Amino acid sequence: MQNHTQSSTLPSALYTAEQVKALDQEAINRLAVPGIKLMKRAGRAAFEKLLEHWPDLDSLTVFCGAGNNAGDGYVVAALAAQKRIAVDIVQLADPEKLPADAHKAYQFARQEGVIMAPFQEHGGIAGEVVVDALLGIGSRGAPRGDYAAAVAQINEANKPVVALDIPSGLCADTGHAEAAVNADITICFIALKRGLLTARGPKHCGQLYFDGLGVADDCNSQVAEVERVSSAQLLERLPPREADAHKGRFGHVLVIGGDHGYAGAALLSAETAARCGAGLVSVATRAEHIAAIVSRRPELMAQAVVSGQELTPLLEKASVVVIGPGLGRSPWSEQLLQQASDYCAEQNVPMVMDADALNMLAEARVIEGARDNWVLTPHPGEAARLLACEISDIEQDRFASVAKLQQKYGGAVLLKGAGSLICCHQAAIGLASVGNPGMASAGMGDVLSGVIAALIAQGMSPGDACRLAVCLHGDAGDLAAEEFGQRGMLAADLIPHLSELLAEV
Repeated sequence: MQNHTQSSTLPSALYTAEQVKALDQEAINRLAVPGIKLMKRAGRAAFEKLLEHWPDLDSLTVFCGAGNNAGDGYVVAALAAQKRIAVDIVQLADPEKLPADAHKAYQFARQEGVIMAPFQEHGGIAGEVVVDALLGIGSRGAPRGDYAAAVAQINEANKPVVALDIPSGLCADTGHAEAAVNADITICFIALKRGLLTARGPKHCGQLYFDGLGVADDCNSQVAEVERVSSAQLLERLPPREADAHKGRFGHVLVIGGDHGYAGAALLSAETAARCGAGLVSVATRAEHIAAIVSRRPELMAQAVVSGQELTPLLEKASVVVIGPGLGRSPWSEQLLQQASDYCAEQNVPMVMDADALNMLAEARVIEGARDNWVLTPHPGEAARLLACEISDIEQDRFASVAKLQQKYGGAVLLKGAGSLICCHQAAIGLASVGNPGMASAGMGDVLSGVIAALIAQGMSPGDACRLAVCLHGDAGDLAAEEFGQRGMLAADLIPHLSELLAEV
């Protein structure tokens, strides 16, 4: 259910469009695989995947543009004709002006008797399924002219769509899209493009597949600056519990928050930390919330604090601090943030910051500067405030945004959203293609902060804790969706599944 991606079969390394072009040329030049051979492999891989999804297909319409992506489309059409499937091609460019390999693919389709018509002359989409071979990974910005009209026509046809390499209109580098094809399945070739898995990528790609065309393992000239992360690859970094273990070995998480009316946020974060293996968990909050917290979860140590000074004895016992869940923006909130921030800086105690703690950090009234020992977990709105820009600027290029946040503030930065990104100093950006739309509900961030803190408390580095936490969080969301459905999912529904996912470690 993970945003419809086939996560277990996708490669970890993620590349830009320029890097993929370089890998493609490496296959042609160093490995001596002719371009037309790669194109035919791509077309066959796509056609076979198409038939897996629609085995009784009788008719197909293929939209072809002006580049090598169009060549893949011509190959798919030719193979469909060989299978006696009624197929027609809608041409957005003069086939005689295609690149050499794509022109060979066009001739292959002609030899198989495929019907072809220019976009302005075709009589509508006749096929049961549509193949998008309009724009490849090199396109930038919104489609224009006939291409824009073709994208709109495909989306309005209400028919299944297969995108070759990338949905037309989607930016391969960033996942940004002003207008793009809405594909049901996307088959990506040679190397996985990073924009397919974040921002608008998951929405437009649908079910995502990968085929290395027989050369991916041997093309190694490019270094990936972004990598997919998963629970499976990171869980082994969490130390197993020894037979003589006691609670003192697994850290003490202190959750600070829960201003008037926001007790639930602090409780969610603290309960999650306890369920994810922290040895001890305390909550510093408003006095009126103590009874509710203890009655809900008596294992938590809840302490009323009215000022920053009263926080000091609790800070002295903590090995990790979470601040922000339900913190609010009152003078009380500012005092607690100031005291916690000063103490954690002086004593080098890791601090996980979320919600209003991030908003106050953005205003630089309570905390200034960068630190190595904190974790920032902004959603796009909070990220925009931290960088003094618009949310649209963040979403235009999430990779650049998370890197800017890390450069400005230091530590580990987790930019939440579809395809959450994790950035630490001198490490590849991690991308977690996990979770589902049902997780767009209140309290999910509070739960995530609790997971991060619990993992740090048990000995993981802040960066590794961020990477594993966001994967566990998304995986738990998928398990909760299987149990309850996506609509109406609550943040608390994830907590038992988080324990289940960590049970084997």
